[in-house]
Amino acid sequence: MGLSRRAYAAHRKALGLSGGGESAVRKAIQSGRITIEADGSIDPAKADAQWAASTDSAKRRQPKSSERQPTKPSTTPSIPEGSDPIGGSQGITYAKARAANEALKAQRSKLLLQQLKGELIDRRAAVNHVFDLARKERDSWLQLPARIAANMAAELGVDAHKMELLLDEVIRDHLARLSEIKIELGG
Repeated sequence: MGLSRRAYAAHRKALGLSGGGESAVRKAIQSGRITIEADGSIDPAKADAQWAASTDSAKRRQPKSSERQPTKPSTTPSIPEGSDPIGGSQGITYAKARAANEALKAQRSKLLLQQLKGELIDRRAAVNHVFDLARKERDSWLQLPARIAANMAAELGVDAHKMELLLDEVIRDHLARLSEIKIELGG
């Protein structure tokens, strides 16, 4: 058999926990933060765990200066990469959701810092830049026969127009083979 509402409130008060009044216990039961046993009593261990899991620690009232307990400095939870911080099969508690949110904020801050330091670049801008460079290179090669065919033909003693056509054909074949290369950018 468990405790009555009044006894459970006294139990919480004795432990220095919030909800040390009967009205707070009644509200917790009505809101579903804690459950009562079939006989109407409250199992203190089970109810304490339920209360802790459904309480937003950031919104807790600070005890009066005479009631203050020594507190530990708060730390942001560290969640290993690749783990499921909210434990999908176990259900989501407020604490798990908050830990996941804090982990995401930390990752976002880390990425922003890397971007500001110049360690990360915009993928779309990089792809566009490489495309523009490749186009300029191709255009330069296509203009080459018109620029050098006459000088080459004079040195070799051949028709300048035929030399330009032959160079143009060779360069276009080479560029066509280069255009078949597919570049895979991960991600």
